[in-house]
Amino acid sequence: MSAPVPALRALVFDAYGTLFDVHTVAALCETLWPGKGEAITRAWRAKQLEYTWQRSLMRRYQDFKRVTEAGLRYACAAAGAPLADDQLRRLMDAYLELSPFPDAREAIAALKQRKLRLAILSNGSPAMLRPLVKNAGLREMFHAVLSVDELEMYKPAPAVYRLAVEKLELPKGAIGFVSSNCWDACGAKSFGFRTFWVNRAGAPLDDLGAAPDHVIATLAELPPLVAAGA
Repeated sequence: MSAPVPALRALVFDAYGTLFDVHTVAALCETLWPGKGEAITRAWRAKQLEYTWQRSLMRRYQDFKRVTEAGLRYACAAAGAPLADDQLRRLMDAYLELSPFPDAREAIAALKQRKLRLAILSNGSPAMLRPLVKNAGLREMFHAVLSVDELEMYKPAPAVYRLAVEKLELPKGAIGFVSSNCWDACGAKSFGFRTFWVNRAGAPLDDLGAAPDHVIATLAELPPLVAAGA
């Protein structure tokens, strides 16, 4: 007979693409470079992530703002799109004003009513996360906003997920992790969290040896799952 699954006492969320919609940044790229915006946005996001993984492996940490700027410079160079200082500033400022996804606020409120500790664990630096969460009016909803900057190491390193265990003072089995990035959900599952992959795009599963426990299409599906003891 299998052991009962312990009730979740906390939920930890990724930020970018999970709680906060980066569409504003994508739209601004298209405004700045008509016809090239989508390609630049895709290359920028890819390089942004690649640089976090590569720098973690190389142990040459830079904070997420600098990594994001470097990714943008690469994407613009690859697209043959000159990047002026004011364009760089506008795009980086846009990261501080991202809107929550339409389903995020209601889902967070519903989970808060269940007396769960809610936290954010992000690759974002504190200087990016603090104004983002404040500008969205969500700061009071979260017990903690955690950044990898404290460790100078990026997800999906196990030490990053352990940061949530330490700060929330809960065992890993009592913590659920929510991300729209499959690799992030897989990393959290490998660490020992119960995981929820928000697969808005219907993407295939990353084959990383540790699959998410639940795959949902929107954050609206999360509160009922938690209520049912997922």
